[in-house]
Amino acid sequence: MAKSRTSLGLAADTLAEVAGVSEDDYAALEESGQWDGRVSLDRLAARLGLDGAKLEGVARGWQPAACDLGRWRELRVVATGDGNLTVNCYLVWDEATREAALFDTGLSGEAVIEAVEGERLQLRHIFITHSHYDHVEALGPIRQRYPQAKVHSSSPRAPVDQRNRANDFIHVGSLRITNRDTPGHAEDGVTYVIGNWPDDAPSVAIVGDAIFAGSMGKAGAQFELARQKVREQILSLPAETLICPGHGPLTTVGEERANNPFFG
Repeated sequence: MAKSRTSLGLAADTLAEVAGVSEDDYAALEESGQWDGRVSLDRLAARLGLDGAKLEGVARGWQPAACDLGRWRELRVVATGDGNLTVNCYLVWDEATREAALFDTGLSGEAVIEAVEGERLQLRHIFITHSHYDHVEALGPIRQRYPQAKVHSSSPRAPVDQRNRANDFIHVGSLRITNRDTPGHAEDGVTYVIGNWPDDAPSVAIVGDAIFAGSMGKAGAQFELARQKVREQILSLPAETLICPGHGPLTTVGEERANNPFFG
């Protein structure tokens, strides 16, 4: 709710009045995300441009079903953090060639390097979803360790080896990686779609902070652009597509269509 409120330029006391509660009660709702039944979520959702039924589901504790990563044997979630923030990075590879690609670097390179070395991989590509510090902080040490890895980004300013272009097809062994522009949360936001998995496993979308399970990234004045791009570029993918966000649990396109209050 806070993301919608700030993007629309609304004050907390305005929404407290809409909800029929005190400012303290409204602040507690934003802080915890937990609903005790006293706040009128329908009125809040209408004022914020959210789906009321989905908002109530999230406020009651909805979480996406646990994803069985056994279907994607060559995919690893690498969590990096600094004690206050956890960032998800993703490592994929081709089982036969051991060629690998990393998506974002997170805050520290140690866990990434450990995963690459543990699987005896050849890191060939580093794909950046957006250039916010928490997603690229470890780029330097990872590039130093793997100088052969080519960096891909949509940032007009970041030093990269290959700027993302529409209709790019990057192969990592038999895996095929394409990109879709998803600006809003970040000017250079991009979603990478990984297809052609063994055993016909569904495609995987590495989305950065464009969308989370039951939520989306902060976008300020670009809020409507961000929602539009998520609808067009991510939620248009097949329902079984695995969504891998920069923070929080994995989810699927089908789960988010059905449950994410930002997308009615």
